[in-house]
Amino acid sequence: MTPGINVAKKARVSHRIHEYEHDPNSESYGIEAAEKIGADPARVFKTLVASVDNRELVVGVLPVTAMLSMKRIAKAVGGKKATLADKQEVQRATGYVLGGVSPLGQKRRLKTFIDQSARNFDTIYVSAGRRGLEIELAPEDLARLTSADFSPLQQE
Repeated sequence: MTPGINVAKKARVSHRIHEYEHDPNSESYGIEAAEKIGADPARVFKTLVASVDNRELVVGVLPVTAMLSMKRIAKAVGGKKATLADKQEVQRATGYVLGGVSPLGQKRRLKTFIDQSARNFDTIYVSAGRRGLEIELAPEDLARLTSADFSPLQQE
């Protein structure tokens, strides 16, 4: 079990685990996950960590088919400018490796925002904490477990 799965279990949130063989040559972790678990890519969400105003790390959870809008993630947190966080910074803060960063069970709980499109689905898929492992749960449960807000995060 990963810390992400343990959080869902401990909270007794309805969820399903989907495991697949990760291909290290895959160009997109998220698209690979959608294909291998047979899910609509619009329901498979990636977890990205951004640095806002060079002072605060925040998490954006958005469809694997979308690009994170740096303006929108900065605005969501009340900042001016955002950039993707450094790989080592992400690993130190979350305890997860890139491609396996889960919004659940992070080492240091970061402020989290979920793209509002998640509300279009009964359940969505997010990384369960390692490459090749997804957790399916209701967007509202994910928001509750991560103290997240729903916000528009996608580039237009």
